[in-house]
Amino acid sequence: MPQNITRSVKSMVDEAKAAIKEYSAAEAMQRAKDPNVVLVDIRDPRELEREGKVPGAFSCTRGMLEFWIDPASPYFKPVFGEDKEFIFFCAGGFRSALATKLAQDMGLKPVAHIVGGFGGWKAAGGPVEPGTVMLNSEK
Repeated sequence: MPQNITRSVKSMVDEAKAAIKEYSAAEAMQRAKDPNVVLVDIRDPRELEREGKVPGAFSCTRGMLEFWIDPASPYFKPVFGEDKEFIFFCAGGFRSALATKLAQDMGLKPVAHIVGGFGGWKAAGGPVEPGTVMLNSEK
């Protein structure tokens, strides 16, 4: 018997987007100039290697986000304890909308995401560097 999925990804993303702050890629490029802003790239290492990355963005795979945000977690990353604005992005803006809502629900603030994700960033002329994979495991 097939599964009966009762909530679609689209409805979940729409709900998240209604509850979070969103920046256009151009707005995010301006915000990124502020030293009190951290861009958080939640794409996986294969995407970073294949597509490139935003210079200076903190890399945190979507699967580890909750663990890296929570100070009580053994996987906590100090960057998430800083008093800064966190702007999340993924490839196209769907995963980052969900991630931003999750971070907001955990109490991280202020948070936002980039509409259109990395694709929107590139299309708007945002800087991109080659995608050598280097996760921030030692930060």
